[in-house]
Amino acid sequence: MKVFSSNCTFDYSWEEVSTANWRKYCPWNDKSPHVVGVDTLSRNVDPGTGILRTERLITCHQSAPQWVLSLFGGTATSHVYEVSYVDPVAKKVTMCSTNLTWANVLSVRETVIYQRSPSMPSSSTDFRQEAQITALCGGWQKIKNKVEEASVERFKENAKRGREGFEAVLEMSRRVFSEQRELETSAA
Repeated sequence: MKVFSSNCTFDYSWEEVSTANWRKYCPWNDKSPHVVGVDTLSRNVDPGTGILRTERLITCHQSAPQWVLSLFGGTATSHVYEVSYVDPVAKKVTMCSTNLTWANVLSVRETVIYQRSPSMPSSSTDFRQEAQITALCGGWQKIKNKVEEASVERFKENAKRGREGFEAVLEMSRRVFSEQRELETSAA
């Protein structure tokens, strides 16, 4: 197993980040054209804690080489199962995802956390991302290591693009909310 991890701080409030999180795969995010569908499977709020739990199925079009698709009998369409928890009291969003497609060959378990930290300004949100990547190639340790290393590198590139795309979504959301507030103020 290989692990990818990343931390950064977004210069946006937790409220902005947790709201924009639902829009990160929107059509105008040009950093995520591989995401072709996001389906909400279930959504509920725990009455005791106020935590919103959501299950989603994310459908992607991956650019796997044709020889890989032929070798393993797959298609370029893949699915990811995601469970997220939004805790408005702790100001924390936790998203856990795992690949459903190719899971018998390569397992990717990702955890993303957006959290407001008391030690940070209220206009910023901490971001932590970790992915555990395990190639399931039987006893071929050298091949397994190479597959895991290559997968971590690809994940790293995709994570960078994902953060850039999310920054664009955050900026667009901020502009939209700002314009909405101005309209509400001028209407009042």
